[in-house]
Amino acid sequence: MPPERTRTPGSRPLVHPVRRRLLLAAASAAVLALCAPAAADTFGVESAEVRVEDEDVLLNAQFGFSLNATLEEALQRGVPLYFVLEADITRPRWYWFDEKVLRSSTQYRVSWLPLTRQYRVASGLFSQTLDTLQEVERLIGRVNSRVIARVGELERGARYDVSVRLRLDVNQLPKPFQVNALASRDWQLSSEPQRISFVP
Repeated sequence: MPPERTRTPGSRPLVHPVRRRLLLAAASAAVLALCAPAAADTFGVESAEVRVEDEDVLLNAQFGFSLNATLEEALQRGVPLYFVLEADITRPRWYWFDEKVLRSSTQYRVSWLPLTRQYRVASGLFSQTLDTLQEVERLIGRVNSRVIARVGELERGARYDVSVRLRLDVNQLPKPFQVNALASRDWQLSSEPQRISFVP
């Protein structure tokens, strides 16, 4: 039978000061890793243009878009990924901040279908199944004649700027993955903002 341990009342085990500092430093680093958002894993915009056709303002864009290994593995494990195409229209003002006029956003939901071993991309009423991840990347990364505004919503002859961005929407991820996204660059996938000027 092991001997009983006795301790003088009011005493407590001593922790070496150096060890205590190391433990505090490790705990602080862990908290900072969870609280500080990771730098985004960015990709480029290969081309982007805005044109006015009839009564519509249309966007054409091509993104150099590809999924990293972490996101691909998440899809294979049944985690759907949501991507958002954002187009913010502003009007420059020399005397103050630019005026925010309109925001157009399009959401893409990408999921893996294990029975057919295909990917599904859904956006609004549109849905398409694709065989490879490269086809998914091409579909999401290529924007053709996307309506981002109506001419009637803008002042004719005035100059406007459009800021275009494609990004992974981490807020749509399951909660445990949202925590991972705070500290991992792999989950912060976004294009560099691209600014285009046009006159309706």
